[in-house]
Parts: sequence; C-alpha cells; structure tokens
Amino acid sequence: MPSSFPDLSLGLGLKGKVVVVTGASSGIGRASAILFEAAGAKVFATSQNKAGLASLSQEMQDPSRHFFHVADLQTSGACEGIITQTLDVFGEIFVLAHIAGSLRRKKLQEVTEDDWDYQLNVNLRSGFFLNRAAGAAMIEQKVPGRIINCTSTSWMTGPVNGSDAYVAAKGGVVTMTRGFAGQFGPYGIRVNVLAPGQIDTPMQHDDNNPIIIAAATAACPLRRMGQPEELARVVLFLASDNSSFINGATINVSGGILMY
Repeated sequence: MPSSFPDLSLGLGLKGKVVVVTGASSGIGRASAILFEAAGAKVFATSQNKAGLASLSQEMQDPSRHFFHVADLQTSGACEGIITQTLDVFGEIFVLAHIAGSLRRKKLQEVTEDDWDYQLNVNLRSGFFLNRAAGAAMIEQKVPGRIINCTSTSWMTGPVNGSDAYVAAKGGVVTMTRGFAGQFGPYGIRVNVLAPGQIDTPMQHDDNNPIIIAAATAACPLRRMGQPEELARVVLFLASDNSSFINGATINVSGGILMY
C-alpha cells in the first residue's frame, strides 16, 4: 500500500472509534480499511472474499483494533448480522462505510432475472438494511455517527458496456442515501454517498473491453484512472469531523469526467 497517505489529521475525531467497512477485501474498501486503522480507528472489515480478507490482515498493524468477518450481502439477515456482530465485538458503531458492490456486465437483452436480482440485492438492498440497522444502533446508543454509501458517477451519466442493472441499483443508492440523511439527521447522524468515476480496481477490469477503459481514461481531464487510495481519503474525510456539516450529499470523485 502506498506510503503517500496525507497527514492523518484528515481522520480528525476517528481515533478509537469503531468503523465497519464492507467490500474490504479489495479496491476502495481495502484502501479505506487500511486508512481507517492508520487514523486510529477500530475496524470491522467484512467481505464475501475470505482470501482477500486474509491478505488484508497482513497489512493491518494492530490485531487488537481490527476484526474480519466473511459475509454475503444478498440477504437482509446477513446485512443486519454484520451490525449485530460489530456490536458484539466492539460494543458500538460510529461509522458504516458501505463500499461493497458487484457488477455483472451483460448486453441489455441478455440480462436475466437472476442477474437483475443479484445486482439489486448486493448494490441496493444491502445498503438499505445495513443503513437501517447501523442507524438504529447509533440512535439507541446516542452516537452521532456517520454512514457513507457508494454509488458511481454512472448514476447520473447512465449505463455503458453492459452495466444496466448495476447502474439502476446505483441510482437507487443516491435516493436511498438522501432518505436516510433526512431521517437520521435529527439524531446527529450524517449520511452521504461517494460517487467514484473510473477507478483502478478489479471491478473496473473484469469483463471490460480494454479499448473502452482506454477511451474513458482519455476522456478524463486528468488523463488517468483514479487509485483506490484517492477514494479512501474521501471516505475518511466524510467519516471525520472535517465534514461536520455535510449531509445527504453525493460526492463526485471522478477526476472531472463528470462535472456538475
């Protein structure tokens, strides 16, 4: 992992706090878990990829401040179970960073009902039940916590290259986040959503045409893909005291490929 992380004052207010990171085995989730621990947080890292979590454990510094949990986010019970187990292990929850996502690239006419259900379950349904359970725990314990969800800039630009079901779910994530931000806000709980552009993660390259990747990279004003660590810094910012008056926002982190 790069040693170019910024001054950890970026993690203002996170030392000793309990953070749940989904999708922690790779990409943005992995980088976020590492950065949260570096900022002094206690990290409950979860993914369905057991080998990826085992690899992550080699990069985490303090075994007393992290816990690894294998979970499949397709059911509401598994999502609520993540929050329950976090409370069992650490006693509270201060941040939910729900980064996990999954994309099955299919031509529009080839998308099956199973493809649709899987992507809506993993990318949208999981967020609803995780947000609800985390918020309920925060409210019960009177913790003015933070919830960060993850969409994609495609929620605004629309699907490309076989991502129709995925993008439909990611559009829902934005609307869902706004709903929770309104309902949890009176308790001091801030709910925001990260909108990555083209980021150099395994999902970006799986079943994707290198020509399309190159074209999207060239279309970005910065002429490159973003790195997971760059997105992790924004996740940390949204979780920290530095973002104390940001709520219900969709944060565009795309290098300028989307501007609004």
